[in-house]
Amino acid sequence: MVQKAKILLVDDRPENLLALEAILSALDQTLVRASSGEEALKALLTDDFAVILLDVQMPGMDGFETAAHIKRRERTRDIPIIFLTAINHGPHHTFRGYAAGAVDYISKPFDPWVLRAKVSVFVDLYMKNVQLREQASLLRLQLDGRRSGEDGDRGTEASGLLAELSARLAAVEEQAEALSKHLDESSDTAAVATAAHLERKLTGLRRALDALEPGNDGRSASLPSQN
Repeated sequence: MVQKAKILLVDDRPENLLALEAILSALDQTLVRASSGEEALKALLTDDFAVILLDVQMPGMDGFETAAHIKRRERTRDIPIIFLTAINHGPHHTFRGYAAGAVDYISKPFDPWVLRAKVSVFVDLYMKNVQLREQASLLRLQLDGRRSGEDGDRGTEASGLLAELSARLAAVEEQAEALSKHLDESSDTAAVATAAHLERKLTGLRRALDALEPGNDGRSASLPSQN
């Protein structure tokens, strides 16, 4: 069974949450509702999310404050946040969103196709990250078995898996590089932030994979976070 990514939708108005669910249902992922910043933080305590869609204007803890709490937690600080707002007070207001840790800032009403496409990018990145982590964990177990001399065949299998894993990551890196070049030509601050986020995640994955190469002590390397 294919694992689905979780997307956190945060808005105090039920009709807005319903609209987001209708827009994102085509992605066939797990959509989780939160009607306040406090409820969102509780959901983040137990589940891993690919991306968070966060309304700016909410009673009590607003979107900016919620994002600040998310970024202070080690478990959640790398989860991409897309701010949604019905108001637009110009560049200063938008900059505040990016300063709070958002990778994108979208004003309502927004184009459903654009929102779905942007969310899809982070879902794809999350799923590739999860797959690579699972394969790297399996590879580490196999390499540990080879080091202990338990089974020579496992060493050969591990080497083959390492090569396959490296090739898969290289393909993702190539796609990300092409995306970054395309985004660099854009003056959109959100696009630049998105490219930077992708680059950080892939760099962490490559570092963890390189640590598993023969001659390196893979047990001393830490894998990047899932988010």
